[in-house]
Amino acid sequence: MTHEKRIANPALPPPPQGKYPAKAHARRVAKYIAEHGGPSEGLIYLEGRETEIVEDDDKERHYRQRRHFYYLTGCNEADCFFAYDIAADKSTLWIPPVDPETVMWAGMPLLPKEALEQFDVDQVLTTDELKSGKSLSQMLGKSNSTILAIKDRADLSVFKSDALKTFNIAFNFEITREAIEECRVVKDEHEIAMIRHANIVSSYAHSQILGAVKRAKNERELNAVFVMHCHANGCKEQAYGCICASGSGAASLHYVHNDKDFGDKLNLLLDAGCEYNNYCSDITRSFPLNGKFTKESRDIYELVQNMQSEAGSMIKAGVHWEDVHMRAHAVAAKGLRQLGILNPSLSVEQILDSKITCRFMPHGLGHYLGMDTHDTGGHANYADPNEFFTYLRIRGPIKLHSVLTNEPGIYFREFPFKQELKDGKWDGIVDQEKLAQYWSVGGIRLEDDLVVLENGFENLTTVRSEVDYVESMVQTEGAVLNGHS
Repeated sequence: MTHEKRIANPALPPPPQGKYPAKAHARRVAKYIAEHGGPSEGLIYLEGRETEIVEDDDKERHYRQRRHFYYLTGCNEADCFFAYDIAADKSTLWIPPVDPETVMWAGMPLLPKEALEQFDVDQVLTTDELKSGKSLSQMLGKSNSTILAIKDRADLSVFKSDALKTFNIAFNFEITREAIEECRVVKDEHEIAMIRHANIVSSYAHSQILGAVKRAKNERELNAVFVMHCHANGCKEQAYGCICASGSGAASLHYVHNDKDFGDKLNLLLDAGCEYNNYCSDITRSFPLNGKFTKESRDIYELVQNMQSEAGSMIKAGVHWEDVHMRAHAVAAKGLRQLGILNPSLSVEQILDSKITCRFMPHGLGHYLGMDTHDTGGHANYADPNEFFTYLRIRGPIKLHSVLTNEPGIYFREFPFKQELKDGKWDGIVDQEKLAQYWSVGGIRLEDDLVVLENGFENLTTVRSEVDYVESMVQTEGAVLNGHS
């Protein structure tokens, strides 16, 4: 008897169950507003994203719910509205009414009764009741005259109806966005469970890539393999555009081509992650295209592993991210010096003072992760004149139960590095003859997703990154993983 091989993996753990805790998020946001100078009464009012039609066509654009809206509703439906009455502790979701013409083309939409069962809100009404002013007039009063909204994220036309003309309504655009973005940094158990599930599926897809490398001829084939396995295992959406960069392309941090032939290139950097119910994963692995790292590639791979390990040893709640970031740079300085790429007579402090390691790792060590890949609340300062911190997406102490990435890398980026070398900028610091042996490595990055704990972290990323494992998986075409002899 033969058995058809399934694309989906039934052995993967099931996704988290239960309602998204939207009501708890609304309370958390209201508390933040009150504690940071905002009103303790009023309506937090949000508008979800509307359906958009492609220009010169009658097809809908790809839909992506506003993350601020989802955080307080758990609702991924289009054309919806939401209000949370702070004083009454009551949340209301408005969804589109049944439209016969829409039903003809797309079937029955979500009904209010179904939405109330699905979402963690107190009542569900239809948008015709909102736009008439009827339902809002019942909510508004002396204690509910303040509307807390996000500027440029709501047209507020619903407050211009005749039914609301007698109400004295004041709009506050100062604090709502800040409150939601700060609250989003600290994740509850349900949110962590969704990020964990996205990591499980993405990790599985990454491992399948290792088994497909030797059968692929170009970047687009591996890109397709990754997306296929995510979709087949219940994660249709990608958290961001896949970075599938071979050879020197891996030196571009956000490489976009994803279609180049492998030819005689040495390595591939795959930065890819799916999302589950709007929550992201963000994983990077690097590997040799022929199954065996060259000496130079292995040198850099092991250096990046050391950078990730040393940085990880510092990660816990309250630690300043700048310090963790600089630990990675210090390890890079020491490692590049040991390899002879940097002048062996220089101390680590002298190397760091020169800022040469910013040429090898120009980006920050990591970022917060949640409903956005580069999630809110990091307080980046892109105007910082210190080259080490210009692109650092997290500043200050990291928060307990936040989720962040640990993603050091070493890149051999020819522009503008080669011109700087030619101009003599790095004389006495860089050994150009030794560096020339490493240009073909391209770039090596390793990235895991971590939940910050009181005294350490939990690594949500399950795909392995040991050198021997990576090489054997490529060489055997994933035979061990897939259970084949």
